[in-house]
Amino acid sequence: MGTLSYFVITPKYSPLELQSGNILPVFILTVIIPIIVYFILRNLGVVSSIFLPAVTERKYPLFISLILLLMVLLKVIPNNYTIELYHFFLGLISATATCLLLLYINFKSSLHMMGMGTLLMFMAGLSIHFEINITIGISILTLATGLVATGRLYFKAHNGAELLIGFLIGLTSQLLTFKFWL
Repeated sequence: MGTLSYFVITPKYSPLELQSGNILPVFILTVIIPIIVYFILRNLGVVSSIFLPAVTERKYPLFISLILLLMVLLKVIPNNYTIELYHFFLGLISATATCLLLLYINFKSSLHMMGMGTLLMFMAGLSIHFEINITIGISILTLATGLVATGRLYFKAHNGAELLIGFLIGLTSQLLTFKFWL
């Protein structure tokens, strides 16, 4: 969503071939391959369900996600082409690594909220960077973040602290990258 949002919001000219040359590999590396990896891990007995209820079940998927995000950062989005996307994925990698490190102290932060916090802060940064008023988009994303948090609480997937920590990890990871591109 961050890559797609960037190409929708940016006033910079980029040909359609360049956009699809970034969006398609990012989609494959962040959506298609993780789904395949999940089925492999489930067949191997490493994970029991898509919700990854146990702390130990989350380690392998997060580690694999970290590797895939590094591939996106190093191979798909070079630093000299789209500095904003480069730093978005850098922040996403730092947030994922932080969540992985928290697993080693037996704390399970909400990855859904981490993703929403990352995307929300990135959209706010794009609005400031390009001096574009996208308050309606940010408002809808804020509402969606609240709905995700409510859903996670309703299904008893996380408690309030896990949601808050996940959200703050996502926000902070993007906020720390702002000084390099904003």
